[in-house]
Amino acid sequence: MEIFIILSILSVPVIGYLIYRQIRQQVSTPTKIVEYIFIVALCLSFLLFCFGLMMYGSHHTEAIDIVDNGYSPFASEHSLTLILLFGTTLFGSIKLWLKGRSLPPLLFVLTLIFVVLGIIISFFVLLQISSNTQFYDAWLFGFLPVTNIITAITLIYKVIAEEATEASNKTYRNKFLNYLNQKMAHTAHQPLYVIILLVPIWIMIVAILMLFGQEADSISKVFTETTTWNFSTKTHPPFLDHRGHYLCTVAICGDPKVVKPLRLGKRHGYEIVVNRQLLIANAFEELISESWPAAHKIIRGLYDKYGYPLSKKVTSVERSNLVYRLMKPLEYFFLLCLYLYSEKPEEKIARQYQS
Repeated sequence: MEIFIILSILSVPVIGYLIYRQIRQQVSTPTKIVEYIFIVALCLSFLLFCFGLMMYGSHHTEAIDIVDNGYSPFASEHSLTLILLFGTTLFGSIKLWLKGRSLPPLLFVLTLIFVVLGIIISFFVLLQISSNTQFYDAWLFGFLPVTNIITAITLIYKVIAEEATEASNKTYRNKFLNYLNQKMAHTAHQPLYVIILLVPIWIMIVAILMLFGQEADSISKVFTETTTWNFSTKTHPPFLDHRGHYLCTVAICGDPKVVKPLRLGKRHGYEIVVNRQLLIANAFEELISESWPAAHKIIRGLYDKYGYPLSKKVTSVERSNLVYRLMKPLEYFFLLCLYLYSEKPEEKIARQYQS
């Protein structure tokens, strides 16, 4: 059975090539092979990219188990911008691949702009995944932008190397379009037109995206409104313990205006966000463990037994805010005990979750 599955998997690219060879009968065999290699590489890199998003697809506001999940390098609320840009790049690449310099000059310049934009975006995707704080398998995301850059550069080189004789003879009924067409038919000037038209085409793309609810700066926010990656500017909730996360820490997933996060801290080797309530609770636990070890063992056992099932129900900002407010009386009680039994209570509180 295993041999049959392996043979079936191996036969897919072979069958695909045979089908592709029939579709592209008009081109030479070496060209067919090179084209098919690019297609297979693009498809495989896209599958790896999707697999990476399955593994690392959590929003920066979610509390995750770092062993089983990871944060996405792209902000989901701005992902339409990224999808559209890669879509236009794919459209431009297909047009250049099938038609090349036989395209009318105006359409040729537009497709070149889409391809160049794709190279720029792919470069920033590579920069985004170039580093992260949690040792993710970032290579899963790397093949698609690399393949896109190589494909785009190859296509640009191909069309630049071709003659533009047919393109010069294309005409439009619209006088303005025909004027642009004649201007852009001059091969020496086309790279300049690509650069000049990058800005207005980009403005047009942004305007279209804004009609669909995207923001004007979504292209930057798709990278920055993330956590743990290179361009990330957001902090994430505390990582869930692999055996379960504790209620007082989950409360930090709430509205920052309510739970008042103070700084980053370290818990079991992972970076977490801490607030004063969590610091006081942990300092109180430390005080109990130092002064009454037997009592601490009992309290910890009860907390481990009932705290985790309760924490799993805290799955929203509203519930987290509620937990924070409900714990306020306990926070004041813990603080009172610290000031009664600790010589330097504020120092004890401040050193919690330090690296």
